[in-house]
Amino acid sequence: MTDYLDDLLKKAKEAKKQADAVPEPQSRPFMQEVKKEAEVSRKIEIPSAPQASQPREEATPEKSTIEQEFEAAKKVEIAAYGDAKIYKVSGQPMLYYYIPVPRPTSSEKTIINTIKEAATRLITIAPYRIRDPQQRKAVYYQRVMDILRNSPELKIPQHRFDFYANAVVRDMVGYGLIDSLVNDDKLEEIMIIAPKTPVYVFHREYEMMLTNIEFFNDNEIQDLINKIARQIGRRIDISSPLLDARLPDGSRVNATIPPASVEGSTLTIRKFKKDPYTLVDLINFNTISIEAAAFLWLMVEGLATRPANILIAGGTGSGKTTLLNVLSALIPTSERIVSIEDTAELSLPLKHWIRLEARPPGLEGRGELTLDILTKNSLRMRPDRIIVGEVRHDEAFTLFTAMNTGHDGSLGTVHANSAQETIVRVTNPPMNVPEVMLSGLDFIIIENRLHDRKKGTIRRVTEISEVTGVLEKRAQTQTIFERDPTDDSLKRTQIPSQYVGTLCKLTGLSKKNIDAILEEREAFLKKLLNNNIRAMPDVSAAVQQYIAQKRTID
Repeated sequence: MTDYLDDLLKKAKEAKKQADAVPEPQSRPFMQEVKKEAEVSRKIEIPSAPQASQPREEATPEKSTIEQEFEAAKKVEIAAYGDAKIYKVSGQPMLYYYIPVPRPTSSEKTIINTIKEAATRLITIAPYRIRDPQQRKAVYYQRVMDILRNSPELKIPQHRFDFYANAVVRDMVGYGLIDSLVNDDKLEEIMIIAPKTPVYVFHREYEMMLTNIEFFNDNEIQDLINKIARQIGRRIDISSPLLDARLPDGSRVNATIPPASVEGSTLTIRKFKKDPYTLVDLINFNTISIEAAAFLWLMVEGLATRPANILIAGGTGSGKTTLLNVLSALIPTSERIVSIEDTAELSLPLKHWIRLEARPPGLEGRGELTLDILTKNSLRMRPDRIIVGEVRHDEAFTLFTAMNTGHDGSLGTVHANSAQETIVRVTNPPMNVPEVMLSGLDFIIIENRLHDRKKGTIRRVTEISEVTGVLEKRAQTQTIFERDPTDDSLKRTQIPSQYVGTLCKLTGLSKKNIDAILEEREAFLKKLLNNNIRAMPDVSAAVQQYIAQKRTID
């Protein structure tokens, strides 16, 4: 029997002895120790026996304004999965995401806090020791249920055990009100913008939606933010009111509290996709054409001779990081990869991969790890590939230095909307890369988030441009692939690629040979697409096997 159960049974026996000795019917001996601590600290209020056994029907939890408006509105259900339902509400341009909201009554909250206090003392296993979120919740759920079964003095009906156990687990190792949203894999982002305001979500299929979840006051939001901050070992307070970090599951979290945010605390969670997109997915979504996909694969792999240096440019939410992850997964497993990110978001199925993540300064103002520091350090790690998640400041100069000193196959992203704008941004403050150094860059891929009248929001690679050199201190580019908006396709231009010419010189192959290789890779990708082979492990294994076989034959 585990220690926590031994402790639990011991307390239960002591409670029974005290119950036999004290005739008072409303006393709850098992919780006496917790009650004493509460009376001293005034942190929690212990409910009386009548409160604990009070039926739920006698008290109705408060409903948010958005819930009241939703109930009164005319609506049509357009989709449903799990506990989630999506509605079109009359007169509302935005869709409505409905999920059952855990809103305990005041008496239930008191009981939940009591159980939570006991669970905090009796459950000795630290949450961070159980990496899988679902397993963590299952373990805590079982242990809270054990506490409830061995606490008859709480006078909780057995049919209510599940309600209280779930509520306690949500608060202890979940995300409270937004726990269901965090667990919905179809959501990309969760946005809390202020108290008494609906929580917004961005759905992978239905895009931006209102939800029926609303925080009644700023303290509720700050409690959630502080819990997240403690979970990841960070701090947020008035002196440092911003938080930008990564959750244990890889999701990205950004939080602000007053005075940084005027209307109240905010929290944005960009969820980590457990099943990352692959090149096959992007072809299937028409984000990129199969011809361009084969070309990008050739650029990244470089025929084991000269992989291309690539920058992916686009606006916020355009899919830059997704494309970076997709291309990085095409790197041969034999190569050593070092990735540098502000907040780690990449998810690669490669073993020889070192992940570096920036860190803000500590409380004393020391210990900061910038992207530039990490990029410089990566050069001492004998990398075959350097990947910079987002190039913004001084790290740009370091990355371009690496490109110009033999570190071929470097990858990164930058905020820009065209190849020319990318060059302007890179060569001006705060990046300040000398234009002469741009000769080390081979390709600029532009991805944009567009609105289609029929399809809604779409993400498209709109341009693949090649940097051909520097003439009179100005970088020269040419467009190799360009999107045709009339039929929503990405097409090859008639301009020959200088990079392909370089591969011909280095490998001894003719342009006709390279074209044959591209056609063969197109056929390979088409085969994966037709057979619905799209999961990252499967696509990666197929690509790596293809590369290994070709290199053996050659």
